[in-house]
Amino acid sequence: MRKFIEDDFMLSCDAARGLYRDYAAPQPIVDFHSHLSPEEFALDRRWENITQVWLYGDHYKWRAMRGNGVPEEFITGGASDKEKFLKFAETMPRLLRNPLYHWCHLELARFLGIDDAVLSPKTAEEIWERANEKLQGGFSAHACLEAANVEVACTTDDPIDDLHWHKKTAENKMKTRLFPAFRPDKAFAFGDAVKFAEYMDLLSKASGVKIDSFASLVDALQKRHDFFDSMGCRSSDYGVDFPHYDASFSDAKAEAVFKDLLGGKSLDGVQECALKSALLIECAKMDFESGWVRQMHIGPMRNVNTAMFKKLGTDSGFDCMGEANYARSLACHFDALNSMGKLGRTIVFNINPKDNDMIAALIGSFQDDSCRGKMQLGSGWWFADQIDGMKKQMEAFSAMSLLPNFVGMLTDSRSFLSFARHEYFRRLLCDIMGRDMESGLLPYDMELVGNAVADICYFNAKNYFRFGGMQ
Repeated sequence: MRKFIEDDFMLSCDAARGLYRDYAAPQPIVDFHSHLSPEEFALDRRWENITQVWLYGDHYKWRAMRGNGVPEEFITGGASDKEKFLKFAETMPRLLRNPLYHWCHLELARFLGIDDAVLSPKTAEEIWERANEKLQGGFSAHACLEAANVEVACTTDDPIDDLHWHKKTAENKMKTRLFPAFRPDKAFAFGDAVKFAEYMDLLSKASGVKIDSFASLVDALQKRHDFFDSMGCRSSDYGVDFPHYDASFSDAKAEAVFKDLLGGKSLDGVQECALKSALLIECAKMDFESGWVRQMHIGPMRNVNTAMFKKLGTDSGFDCMGEANYARSLACHFDALNSMGKLGRTIVFNINPKDNDMIAALIGSFQDDSCRGKMQLGSGWWFADQIDGMKKQMEAFSAMSLLPNFVGMLTDSRSFLSFARHEYFRRLLCDIMGRDMESGLLPYDMELVGNAVADICYFNAKNYFRFGGMQ
């Protein structure tokens, strides 16, 4: 059988192959958004078998297995690691044209040295043995980072985190630099007054600020923001279901509503939206003052399967695309910050591809001379980080903005092997640009187009996040 992951994988013409070989493949990786464990990073995590590195915590694969009728026992339940792997191998032939089919085989090839077999029930036993031999032979998190040529990796961290493992990693003086990202989502979780009060206690202890008012909440977050900044943080990150904005919500009203919340009162929809609006503005101002990039991940509906949420909790594969109309709200949010002179570098990731053109056009109204490509349409994210979704994002970016200013791909993953997604993106980018060269839509100028490819794959993100020359 012809090798699946071959040198020309996804590259359909000579120009694409030249762009990838000479301009994309040699570039290091700057992965500015992931959910990697900083503890596993610092301790150079090792895995006993492929299930541990592939299936633990990977809700992409869990959803696929459920779609193939695999019992939960073999997904998140008590089945053995080998039994879980074999069930995933049974699912693989049904994943044709799903991005997991590509990602998994890229990971097998690039990190585990298995490029001569396609995973299926027929090959499962062989691949289980070969992969485990590689893993047990000294392969580790650091080896994975080195193999992928990862220069920078960023995690996603709660404001109450003491960043102990980031400090340990810095002391190791690794080639790959690890940076935290400030993710204050729990400070916006006003829907459950009891859990919110519990989190306020934790935030109060971490910041040393007694939180008994909206102003003191902002003060506590500022203290933690300052601490993250001292630890090298260069980015915030917001999981935003809807980018709320309420121009009429005053400081006095914010205080009144917040005190009701601390008193255990449930907020109505108008109150919750307005309080989120006020806090989102305050956090954005902190980001601007610190010179951070702000990342906004907009639009998911989370935990839509109530029964499974009660059984397994969050991040278990029961989220989906939302469909809210948030154009006006997001525009007003940016306009308010811009009017204050506090709108900094911002990346907007939308989970629903229908919003690509709207966001790309909207952010174009807020570009300025402070930074090339200051406002960015983020790469295809979550349900859109596949060929069709990434193409649509790049088409919108090209049409509404300047594609050579794009900061490129990220993993958004908990798996160390997921850095293969950068290769996937780079190959697709080169194929798009190469086919345009071949058809005459772009000049057949390898240096001109190749430099744009190199910028998108590496240099733009490094410069945008100001990772170059950092101590």
